[in-house]
Amino acid sequence: MPATQIPMSAVDRAWLRMDTPENPMMICGVLTLERRIPMNRLKHTIEERFLRFSRFRQMVVDTGDKTYWQEDPLFDLDNHLHQIALPGRADKAELQKLASDMNSSSLDFRRPLWQMHYIDNYEGGSALLVRIHHCIADGISLVRVMLSLTDKTPDPKPRKIAPRRTSKTNQRSSLQQLLHRAVDNAQTATSQARLFIQSMREEPSYPIKLASTASSVILDLVKLGLAPFEPKTGLKNPLSGRKQVAWADPLDLAEVKACSKALGGTINDVLLCTVTGALQRHFAANKEAVPERGIRVAVPFNLRPLDQPIETLGNKFGLVLVTLPAEVTDPLMCFQQVQENMNRLKRSYQAQVTYSLLDLFGRGPDILERRALELLSNKASAVLTNVPGPKEALYLAGSKVTQPMFWVPQSGNIGIGMSIFSYAGTVQFGITVDKAIHADPNAVMNYFRESFKALNRAALAGRHKSTKLKTG
Repeated sequence: MPATQIPMSAVDRAWLRMDTPENPMMICGVLTLERRIPMNRLKHTIEERFLRFSRFRQMVVDTGDKTYWQEDPLFDLDNHLHQIALPGRADKAELQKLASDMNSSSLDFRRPLWQMHYIDNYEGGSALLVRIHHCIADGISLVRVMLSLTDKTPDPKPRKIAPRRTSKTNQRSSLQQLLHRAVDNAQTATSQARLFIQSMREEPSYPIKLASTASSVILDLVKLGLAPFEPKTGLKNPLSGRKQVAWADPLDLAEVKACSKALGGTINDVLLCTVTGALQRHFAANKEAVPERGIRVAVPFNLRPLDQPIETLGNKFGLVLVTLPAEVTDPLMCFQQVQENMNRLKRSYQAQVTYSLLDLFGRGPDILERRALELLSNKASAVLTNVPGPKEALYLAGSKVTQPMFWVPQSGNIGIGMSIFSYAGTVQFGITVDKAIHADPNAVMNYFRESFKALNRAALAGRHKSTKLKTG
């Protein structure tokens, strides 16, 4: 009896076909753990909580015209979970080197597209390195899946696990339906965006009429197509396929919140301004002129309902192009420009437009998608994700997760991926850079912290000056 084949959605197929030797389409994560954990307990956790999602037992079957999910008849957890150890007195540099190697290596397309490495001997504890192909789900879904492996206490009570489920696929096919879906998504996008654009102040929703929304969607499509290519800088070079991964010591989330309050903005505004300042310092260190119109980054924008069950995998997000004013050196002026840029994007439908384009490309010929991808990737220098994580510390198989980091893949000719992730009162910042890009990932991590300190000092000084004027 032939195995059941489940059609892959057009959007997921688009991400599958983006996979190249230079940019494997993998979402990667590193969880550092306070202590070592027994391998049998880790296996049990994965079998009980991770493999209940049918997708992780399914392989991709591509017939050329169509692509399917099919149960792997030879599925074996040992093909996906590996135990290794770092040499000697391994520190962060050793773990970053290993993560760089893994980020540079494609997954095995003969099996379900995911892999985990349990890493022993890391700073007295251990780590878990995870790689999952983007065609399975978007970053928000996969972060939620990975966090479902964890508990709030080291020794939790047994919990009831839902039966395995298979992700539903999208059956729509016409261009007209794509536009209608984009219009429908627009009405809910402002509330859903809070999942990616964290800590936004609640704003009263504004009325949207179908006719004006449709015209706005078309206008944003035109704007996206006419947006100029990124200027030639050391951040845009032909890619080698070898990745370098680094992450910074975390920021204190309370400090970031205080800074945003002093500036009258959001946490997201502060963090984007901090990234902008890090890029300024990178250009200065390399004695490279900063482009007059700044640097654009592609930012994933969630289109998934906030209350959607975790079992719903697949990709449900669009991309927006965010301009980072790296040419503005004054921290406060830079912040104001970032804030204005973000407020403008919140009122646009760029995310819905790019999602619908991905759906369209996933249904068309491969050459069409390649050309469109090349066109869009020429309009950004990096991919930047900003995902709010759990507020309290979590435990994996009894061991405390001390630092979690996640990276989404870059696409086309983009060679830089930056990620921001909040966790247990901290803000984590990480980067993956293609070796052909003239950027030192560890230096950028230092620039990020320096940039935040400079913005925080300026914010506090401005607040102090304002207080003196009011009381003078």
